[in-house]
Amino acid sequence: MDASPGLNARRARFILAGGAVAVAGLLVAGGFTAATLMNGGDAKGEPRASASPSAGAPDTASDTRDELMTPQKGKKLHLKKPTGQKDGLSTGFGSSPVGGISAVVYFWEEYAWLDDEKARQQLNAFVAKDRPGYVDQKISEIRKTREAIGLAPSGGIPADINFTTSVTAARVKTLKPPGLPVGDVMQVWLSYDRFATGPKGGRDENPLRGETQSFVIKVEGDSWKLTDEFDSLGDFPLAYEPNSPYAWSDGWAQVRHA
Repeated sequence: MDASPGLNARRARFILAGGAVAVAGLLVAGGFTAATLMNGGDAKGEPRASASPSAGAPDTASDTRDELMTPQKGKKLHLKKPTGQKDGLSTGFGSSPVGGISAVVYFWEEYAWLDDEKARQQLNAFVAKDRPGYVDQKISEIRKTREAIGLAPSGGIPADINFTTSVTAARVKTLKPPGLPVGDVMQVWLSYDRFATGPKGGRDENPLRGETQSFVIKVEGDSWKLTDEFDSLGDFPLAYEPNSPYAWSDGWAQVRHA
């Protein structure tokens, strides 16, 4: 879902306390542990955002961090409220730029990233009609992820395990493909956390935090759709840090749901 070349699968550990859960032979006393391959940047793998230069950057009397704007202090990105639900996704965001950003955030928070059947339904609804191969590519990645953690290649997840994705910030760039109106294609980077709950409400003691994911979307009719057609036009952001003036200057803004 972004412009990065090659496959760079990442491993992340979810520890679900509160009971033993057997998933395809993965049984850990006192909790469930799943080592999963996370596709964080695009269909081809996740690029890690480059390190922010804020670390170790010298402050001066006239240019201190307190005097500079940061995502924490700056204006928030207020998402549009969805008007409905269809195919497992929130809908009704329209074709405005804020509508496109809102559609991406809600999609990623609702995406069934470990359930290939539900994910196919969602992707069929949200991927551009002229990119059907993109859907198959993403489903293939989900199945590889499932196999990597010991699940059957196709299917859902145990009913007593739930994953929650929470987007905290977004960075948006207008892309300019030849032959298309300016404003019809955008790259949207998201910074997000992902955590889990297990049997009897067991908490994830090691959730994912500060992950990044890139999406390229284009206007199709009166809404925005995912596409991989213009990935090469995208770029890579500085790391998102809520109190970093460099992150703010790079375009990161905190997200607020309607």
